[in-house]
Amino acid sequence: MPTGIVGEFLELKDGTDADLLAMQCGDFYEFFADDAETVADELDLKVSKKSSHGSSYPMAGVPLSELTPYLKALVERGYRVAVADQYETDDGGHAREVTRVVTPGTLLETSDADARYLATVVRAGDARQNAHPTGSSADATDAATGSGDIEGPYGVAFADVTTGRFLVTTLDDLGDLRAELYRFDPAEVLPGPTVRNDDAVLAAVRDDLSGSVSVFDAEAFAPGRAAHAVRDQFGAETVDSVGLDSELAVRAAGAALAYVAETGAGVLASMTRLTVYRPTDHVDVDATTQRNLELTETMRGDREGSLFDTLDHTVTAAGGRLLREWLTRPKRDREELSRRLDSVDALASAALARDRLRETLDGAYDLERLAARATSGSAGPRELASVRDTLALLPALSEALSGTPLAESPVAETLHRPDRDRARDLHDELAAALDDDPPNTKTEGGILRRGYDPELDDLIERHETAIEWIDSLAEREKRRHGLSHVTVDRNKTDGYYIQVGKSVADQVPEQYREIKTLKNSKRFVTDELAERGREILRIEEARGDLEYELFEELRETVAATAELLQDVGRAFAEIDALASLATHAAGNDWTRPTLAEPGTLSIEAGRHPVVERTTDFVPNDLRLDEERGFLIVTGPNMSGKSTYMRQAALIQLLAQAGSFVPARSAEVGVVDGIYTRVGALDELAQGRSTFMVEMQELSNILHSATEESLVILDEVGRGTATYDGISLAWAATEYLHNEVRARTLFATHYHELTTLADHLPRVENVHVAVDERGGDVTFLRTVREGPTDRSYGVHVADLAGVPEPVVARAGDVLNRLREEKAIEAKGGSAAGGTGTTQAVFDLSSGSFADGADGADANGADANGTSATGVGSGEHATDEGDTGSVGEPRAASEPRTADEQPAPNPETRAVIEELTDVDLAETAPIELLSRVQEWQERLE
Repeated sequence: MPTGIVGEFLELKDGTDADLLAMQCGDFYEFFADDAETVADELDLKVSKKSSHGSSYPMAGVPLSELTPYLKALVERGYRVAVADQYETDDGGHAREVTRVVTPGTLLETSDADARYLATVVRAGDARQNAHPTGSSADATDAATGSGDIEGPYGVAFADVTTGRFLVTTLDDLGDLRAELYRFDPAEVLPGPTVRNDDAVLAAVRDDLSGSVSVFDAEAFAPGRAAHAVRDQFGAETVDSVGLDSELAVRAAGAALAYVAETGAGVLASMTRLTVYRPTDHVDVDATTQRNLELTETMRGDREGSLFDTLDHTVTAAGGRLLREWLTRPKRDREELSRRLDSVDALASAALARDRLRETLDGAYDLERLAARATSGSAGPRELASVRDTLALLPALSEALSGTPLAESPVAETLHRPDRDRARDLHDELAAALDDDPPNTKTEGGILRRGYDPELDDLIERHETAIEWIDSLAEREKRRHGLSHVTVDRNKTDGYYIQVGKSVADQVPEQYREIKTLKNSKRFVTDELAERGREILRIEEARGDLEYELFEELRETVAATAELLQDVGRAFAEIDALASLATHAAGNDWTRPTLAEPGTLSIEAGRHPVVERTTDFVPNDLRLDEERGFLIVTGPNMSGKSTYMRQAALIQLLAQAGSFVPARSAEVGVVDGIYTRVGALDELAQGRSTFMVEMQELSNILHSATEESLVILDEVGRGTATYDGISLAWAATEYLHNEVRARTLFATHYHELTTLADHLPRVENVHVAVDERGGDVTFLRTVREGPTDRSYGVHVADLAGVPEPVVARAGDVLNRLREEKAIEAKGGSAAGGTGTTQAVFDLSSGSFADGADGADANGADANGTSATGVGSGEHATDEGDTGSVGEPRAASEPRTADEQPAPNPETRAVIEELTDVDLAETAPIELLSRVQEWQERLE
């Protein structure tokens, strides 16, 4: 083991579970050995060598004042970094100890305005766990075996150390867990002892999140220890009053608190409130739907082009953070939604007052984060000045409301919600204490005002008097001794000195003692100057100590008001978010939605909130209600079907976020969930094809949606054979209509599904209109009643730039399919011969017959003309009717019983099983499994 400073570094590193250690050495934080190499590679630092008792070790360092950005960069790369600070011992020496471990979920110093959550996830173990009151033995057993039901329930806690927000809930299953994790997007996840051993859960976490997964002491998740931590932090009465009656939620909350405490972030005091929420408080918007609707980022992962980016006109970091939360966690509480809508209505109608509010708020700092920094002890003089300046905005905001319609609106209630008297008192104390423009660090001096503390005022006056004597010394010496080129200065080595040019150095008086000779001058000191210098140093040291002590007391005063600062900050953020929604509504002709009875979604001239910003948008109407609950949407590709359905989902979501909506009018019934299945990507690395992803998404919807949900299906069954796809889409439609009864929009190219409107009472057809004249097709983007029977895929291929011969040939094939004629497959020269190989596809049989040397098996000549008549159906094989993908043909003339081939026993067995299936009594996931089985047996 090395000795000396490197040995101390390695010993401290061994005492932590951190990946890296930053150890203070004087004015630098140093990394040694392997850590130095790692940090140099990650942050492009220069590596030097440190010799220690005959050995040489890599060393890399950063200045004391520049550690924060380097820490942030390392933590965002997934490293856990321990920080060892240096302190002076009683004997005047130096020692070091690890004061904190910075992890992705406990990084306090961040310039990112978004919330930065730490999440803990706990799942109930098996029966053995209940036999251990402390939970420790059972947790250890579960950790070893990975036992437990992966379907939950789960206890989850979300802690944002940068703002002090602390939320807990209990979730029923893995789908709910994935949705919440995607919604909060934690920077770090701590899985409980059982969860950390389940590949299914961890895979779900890693698939949906960019944050890291960390392992924490299993004991922290034990019920008894966790409950103690929660009650210590929030108080027994508080815990009971908020209804935290779920042991799983308590275990998750306690583990989160223990982790924050152990890492030394120092922000526990900022976690003043425990907020218990339930999934039923918010609209269920699962991870897939959030991605499909591009709420906070596009499919490409960009913020620009998302719904949040479109609506974000906030002027504060906290306001943007809250707006994002509203969009990803829409509310179901009609009273709260009405309050938000009233506020947006008032703000949208009062342009001048709204502009004054926003101009005033533009000077606000992030009080929630400032409170966290104060409680952690990391807030400097500038941060406290920011608290002072932000609290000073309260009267200005009240004045902006006064005399306007906003004074009687919920906006005023929001502003007056915090304790204004306490806020004024805190502002006045900070204003009386802090200099107008204090320095950035608490060691520079000049932090506090004159008159704040008499003892400090006395020291400042003595210091100024002493400095004034020093400043006038050079002129006095010139006059007294007739010297020229005399200056008085100070440095760390020489202290205060008198500097005289060499040309007159021999004229200095006897009391001048020479201390240094330079090239063109000499430095001297006198007894009086030395004493004055010592006096100044004593005053400066006393002043620094006292000012630091007074500043620490002032910061503690601010920390003690963390809850107040959070209240004021939250009020400012809410007004900013509401004003952002109002600004967008007023500038883009949005309207206030009417909160209607559940099951209603009636939109007049609705638009897509993002697309309308980039194109001339064609508005469309939509009506869903009890009698008309399921719309089958047909029409060409690129005609706007997906946009039409997405805009319906987004209008629903916006209304339940408390926003105006892009429409002439809208009646919106509150829903419990919004579910979408829009396209799919291959996930081959996870062993899931496009069709598998599609089926899993469909399965989630069929299991999760209720009668009070909104479902958006953009194609179902397109990733498999035509008949399989139609069958799945048909069955899913019946199940959603008959069993789930959710309000549904279903876009499809399977035109057979449009006939369901004749048989299912709540199903109706709409289509996106097309104008076709002289072979030219124009997409009108207008949705009309009734079905369409064409998809114009060949036209879209032409628009996409597919080569003209391919487009022309596709048009010819399509015409033949529509006319139910046989299609000759154009081939090349036959192997070993000079003729042309042809394959003829007959629509009546759905099969091919091959021929060569001028004639096929049915007597077709080389030009594709059948000797027995095109489309006669007399082919060598007969495997049943089929149709084209997306454009299935009508059934051909039925064969007689004598012409039908007898099915083989296996086929007959499948047919019998199929006829025995009761779709109304068969669960969707079971039906999908059986369809797959039947397909494999038939193949």
